[in-house]
Amino acid sequence: MAYVKACVVGRLCASTAVLCLALGLCLHTTAARAETLMEALARVYQNNPQLNAARAQLRATDETVPQALSGYRPTLSVGALAGYNPTKNTFPDNTQQYANLRPWMAGVTLTQPLFNGFRTGNTVRQAEAQVRSGREGLRNIEQTVFVAAVTSYMNVLADQILVDAQRANATFLRETLDSTRKSLDAGNVTPTDVAQAEARLARGQSDLNAAEVALAIEQANYNQVTGAPPGRLVAAEPADRVLPKAREEALAISRREHPTVVGASFDIDAAEAAVKVAEGALLATVNVQATASHSSQTDTTFGTARTDQAAVIGNATIPIYDGGFAAAQVRATKETLGQIRIVLDQVRLANDTAVITAWVQNEGAKTAIKAGDAEVRAATLALAGVQRERAAGQRTTLDVLNAEQDLIAAKGRLISAQRDRVVASYTLLSTIGRFDRKRLELPAPDYDPQTHYNQVRDAWFGLRTPSGQ
Repeated sequence: MAYVKACVVGRLCASTAVLCLALGLCLHTTAARAETLMEALARVYQNNPQLNAARAQLRATDETVPQALSGYRPTLSVGALAGYNPTKNTFPDNTQQYANLRPWMAGVTLTQPLFNGFRTGNTVRQAEAQVRSGREGLRNIEQTVFVAAVTSYMNVLADQILVDAQRANATFLRETLDSTRKSLDAGNVTPTDVAQAEARLARGQSDLNAAEVALAIEQANYNQVTGAPPGRLVAAEPADRVLPKAREEALAISRREHPTVVGASFDIDAAEAAVKVAEGALLATVNVQATASHSSQTDTTFGTARTDQAAVIGNATIPIYDGGFAAAQVRATKETLGQIRIVLDQVRLANDTAVITAWVQNEGAKTAIKAGDAEVRAATLALAGVQRERAAGQRTTLDVLNAEQDLIAAKGRLISAQRDRVVASYTLLSTIGRFDRKRLELPAPDYDPQTHYNQVRDAWFGLRTPSGQ
């Protein structure tokens, strides 16, 4: 029994040395390649292709405003023609006149709309509402990408910790098998104990392999979401500092600030403007047109060598009946408006459900962590006690193996609960509409959609985008 006790003490010392060495290597790796969650989110904010594609789409939507504003502006066009025209004129006395004309003409036309049934103004309001809705859509995509990044970050972090735990478990099981074999040689245990230790070691190696496979998969997902492979990640804190204190407060914030709700409100504004645009087709249109032209050798009677013209013309058109087309468009836009109002109600209900779900999950994760901490502490004490009792001959090898299995299972549940706690807190932050760069103070340049909008809103000409493309 003294020999067994000495073996146990020796294994514990060796395990401590191995753990210290592993910890030193981890600290060295962390110092060299450590990355925090905020740093990962900053890189996602700048480089994620889904987010950058949504920004490009919003920039295209910005251009609908100057397109609508063009309805207020004059249009200018220039026309020209030239040709070759052999001509023969025959007079009443049968005399004939021949000429090879080379006619050409050039002219310029300026058209200024004066009134088009308020369609231009309403089209501008519709485009502006669509831009505002697009910005909320961008905010929603940004939050979705951020939640995916947090989830991937925590999955990698949890799997890294789980792999370390499984490696330590495999080391412990290997040492247990070695000591059991020595005890068998000393006649203190039976071959059954050795077989049990061998079986648990095989299971531990299998669990380690499964954990390493899961880690490799999550590392690939992390690279896809963040744009870089993970190093040794730093433990992340939940988003409690920016979360509301009560569920009703979270619901109120979500109804007021979540991008899907705000965006749906702007969609209603755009639909109301669309109704006004359709109704404008029933009203008169008025414009003024100024023209100037010069023509030469276009008179086949040869009575005029050149013609110069200039004119200013006012034009008014009043629709009387178009077969019911415009009226059908008005009715259709009204139905669309009603549908979008119903969608807003659906969005509010769905968002309330998402907030309540996220709130409950976040609170449940807190409870799970407390339970997991207590379980790991108890399982650690139980394992130490079983080892001492085994050294005293009061416990079997199987008891030690079962206690170790209970401890590694408890650690796995605690790791999962800690991962769930962080993900749930940031998911809750996204459901209330506050998961953004400014609120988290990410170390990345701010992308302000208003900048591009201001650059293109009053652009009268130019084919290049503000980025130079």
